[in-house]
Amino acid sequence: MDLITLTIDGVEVQVEPGTTVLEAARKAHIHIPTLCYLEGINEIGACRICCVDTGARSLQAACVLPVSQGMKVRTNTPAVREARKMNLELILSNHERKCLTCVRSGNCELQKLSHDLGVSEETRFEGRKTDRPIDDLSPSIVREPNKCVLCRRCVAACAKVQKIGVIGPVMRGFNTAIAPAWNKQLAEVSCINCGQCIEACPVGCLHEKDDTEKVWNLLADPDRHVVVQTAPAVRAALGEEFGMPMGTCVTGKMAAALRRLGFDKVFDTDFGADLTIMEEGTELLGRLQNGGVLPMITSCSPGWIKYCEHYYPEMIPNLSSCKSPHEMLGAVIKSYYAGREDLDPNKVAVVSVMPCTAKKFEAQRPELSNNGLQDVDVVITTRELARMIKEAGIDFARLPDEDFDDMLGESTGASVIFGVTGGVMEAALRTVYEVVTGKTLEKLEFEGVRGFEGVKEASVQMGDMEVKVAVAHGTGNAARLLDAVKSGKKQYHFIEIMGCPGGCVTGGGQPIVCADVQAEVNVKELRAKALYGEDEGKKLRKSHENPSIKKLYAEFLGEPNSHRAHKLLHTTYVTRDKY
Repeated sequence: MDLITLTIDGVEVQVEPGTTVLEAARKAHIHIPTLCYLEGINEIGACRICCVDTGARSLQAACVLPVSQGMKVRTNTPAVREARKMNLELILSNHERKCLTCVRSGNCELQKLSHDLGVSEETRFEGRKTDRPIDDLSPSIVREPNKCVLCRRCVAACAKVQKIGVIGPVMRGFNTAIAPAWNKQLAEVSCINCGQCIEACPVGCLHEKDDTEKVWNLLADPDRHVVVQTAPAVRAALGEEFGMPMGTCVTGKMAAALRRLGFDKVFDTDFGADLTIMEEGTELLGRLQNGGVLPMITSCSPGWIKYCEHYYPEMIPNLSSCKSPHEMLGAVIKSYYAGREDLDPNKVAVVSVMPCTAKKFEAQRPELSNNGLQDVDVVITTRELARMIKEAGIDFARLPDEDFDDMLGESTGASVIFGVTGGVMEAALRTVYEVVTGKTLEKLEFEGVRGFEGVKEASVQMGDMEVKVAVAHGTGNAARLLDAVKSGKKQYHFIEIMGCPGGCVTGGGQPIVCADVQAEVNVKELRAKALYGEDEGKKLRKSHENPSIKKLYAEFLGEPNSHRAHKLLHTTYVTRDKY
């Protein structure tokens, strides 16, 4: 293929046909500012911040302008700088500028652009501002429309990536807003609470519902015994909030910070993941051997579960009945742990630190309770934990590494990879293989289910049985996989689905990465590498080898899928309307 040669600010660049000017500039390490652009997701030229001079009659948007042979592009002329500044001031003219109190202050792309382009708080275009009510009925996501810049990045993430499309442009002209149809709130439509819209938003229009005050109140209550647990993916991203390189695993510092916040016990959701494998693996074997509903589909991701209930209710019988790991651990804390420590379960509070906004919705589900008590009392995201650590004045980067507390803090390498797409499948296969064959699995890495291809397939020989498995991440890919199963084109025994692209490492509650950085680094890959590294460093790497899990079954549960295990660790699902 013949390459196209062009010059950008006097720098000669060669690129393939079809490349945009923005992409060519990045190849030449020339920075063109953007706002509405999100690589591979939202490339629509709406904000015009990326305008450049090509000698044409008017300036053009670099993000949608294809290169041509001999093109001469200038990115820094007086006209370009003035146009960018004017476009930004027009956007700000209808923006609620409460930067000091905004959750995105310091990590806001609009704020950074204003600083870089020399735009002050007072703009040339002060005029009438729209005033719309805040949408905060959802337990997971808050929408503040007066901060919206109409970039449509959230719309693209919801419609193009997740294939859901519950938000979009409504009304026209100056009155245009991004919202659910018919003036509804997010809680009134079939939003799955995945939070990918939050990750896409460049400003503070979309954010998780802040539950940190609930946690502070629990910690201050002398009558409550407050236990915290942290999901696998949190340790792979929390450090970013404190200036550490992406992909830094901060497990030990995280445990230390949680103790300094005042939690009575610091447990690891990885223990719950190991427990999930014991229950889910046994459930899968039971279905394979007794003619149960196949394929069995994992149930760890609450965004995926709600998506299934709304959009594929006919597949509900295929779902594993297992609760998600943090809900399992919450149930165990309020039963086994409370009994061992002679605590009143009514006074035990469980706080889960999750990479996921959908976990906030999940924790409120009436199906996830026992004896009138919710398994988990409060869910906060990775971002919320970071804010609490900063509010407490803890110097996170200088903390010594500490271990989780005993009893429910011990885990294996299999559990930590739950945080990345394919991880639940790999963890399950490590255990199920040894249970079925009675042989030791020498190579623990199942490469066929690793990686970030939208849908992955593999076959695993387990004695006389060939088990066909599939993995999908992001509900857009899940729909493609489920449609193939429903049509009969594909047959599997076991399917893993994660609601978020990449799995929990890029969940809706993780640190937000600006569009410029996303274009330069593979966020999923770096965070996943941290989890795979922790797996490799573990002495025990199979869930059934966890001595604390063995002890739990011996002293309390009996055996996997026992009557008590089903009462505490399994659940049911509901059909929800699609609207």
